[in-house]
Amino acid sequence: MAKSTAMRMVGVDVSARWLDAARGAADEAPTGQQFANTAAGQRQLARWATQGGRAARVVLEATGLYSLDVALTLQRTARVEVMVLNPRVSKEFAGAYGQRARTDATAAVSLREFAARMPFTAWVPPSAAALAVRALMRRVVALVEMRVQEANRLHAVERTAALPAVLGEDLRAHQRELTRRLRRLEQEALAVVEAAPELRSRYRRLRSVAGIGQRSALLLLAELAVLPPELGARQWVAHAGIDPRPIRSGSSVHPPVRISKRGNVYLRRALFMPALVAVRCNPAVQRFAAALAPRGKAPLQVLVAVMRKLLHAIYGMLRTDTDFDGEKFRRAA
Repeated sequence: MAKSTAMRMVGVDVSARWLDAARGAADEAPTGQQFANTAAGQRQLARWATQGGRAARVVLEATGLYSLDVALTLQRTARVEVMVLNPRVSKEFAGAYGQRARTDATAAVSLREFAARMPFTAWVPPSAAALAVRALMRRVVALVEMRVQEANRLHAVERTAALPAVLGEDLRAHQRELTRRLRRLEQEALAVVEAAPELRSRYRRLRSVAGIGQRSALLLLAELAVLPPELGARQWVAHAGIDPRPIRSGSSVHPPVRISKRGNVYLRRALFMPALVAVRCNPAVQRFAAALAPRGKAPLQVLVAVMRKLLHAIYGMLRTDTDFDGEKFRRAA
């Protein structure tokens, strides 16, 4: 019997140590293999996916830094197309596909089925500078959260005289150390941005919005710079998880409309503070927010609406390489 020459579909489940893969075209039973999540193991996976000179479409979940090197290795391999899938989409597909068990091997089979049955969107690797800024600013987010936790602990310790004074001293010293490290990471991220012309231009545009300071601009840039260029403004909104999710069933099930929160939590958080500040100091945003309050919108709903409209404005600014225009924002609103 002649061997199949159809494109091979490959699903890869990524963990810190292992790559569990399943491959097979539509006319083939899937076969599995496990590889070490190392540089050598990733190259072995690429050879296995294209064994026999076959072209391959590979689908893997976005698992942060664990999947980054795998995706880059596969993307550089001839005859291989890579799709990096949102884990939530993968989970919902597995449920619809009827998969009940969840192991590394079954996850790889499910991803292989996704590659065979669903629309395929090839992954475009971001630039090295964009990846560096994202990694630096996500570390900044982690340290900011840590500093808030230490501040809460210090607040509790200072409210009692029953504990040793050294606890408060240690907490204050740690807060100072975290502040120093935050400043260092932000300066490093800013240096990377200034050395990359495209990132530098986008950063300048973001800073033109009254309400977006240095840290907020870097946080937004870190998440937006790695998005595929073909995405539109509404897809940006969905990616941030601030798209409305209405639920309507019959004549009685009409709960309040809420945002989906099915997206990039870093981008969603990065929009919150600029929206909060812009409502207070940006006249165009103030007018937009003031028009929503008489329509029965709660303060948090108004703020989310500002976040969404601000992201639309940022999309237009970066695509047309122009600064923020309050008049355009007002007309669009």
